[in-house]
Amino acid sequence: MTRREKIEAMLASDPGDTFLRYSLAMELDKEGNHEASLAKFADLTRDDPPYVPAFFMAAQQLTRLGHADEARPILQAGIAAAAAQHDSHAAREMSEFLASLP
Repeated sequence: MTRREKIEAMLASDPGDTFLRYSLAMELDKEGNHEASLAKFADLTRDDPPYVPAFFMAAQQLTRLGHADEARPILQAGIAAAAAQHDSHAAREMSEFLASLP
């Protein structure tokens, strides 16, 4: 059983587990299934409250794929979400990454 399959099996019994959902998005990225990975990250950003690391990982993935223009608004939304959750570290990391984009 692959790591992705193990995560999916755990998610079957607890589909709302944020960390498992995030882990699945990360595994899909590693496997090169970027469309599915980005969709999973997008789902996490729409949670209430949004899962802040999902914004950063989606933006990094988009940038690696040559889509920095798509990454910018995701980072801006992530910075706002991090600030709303009083996560200054995440907000700062995303701000620095945003400033570094070409």
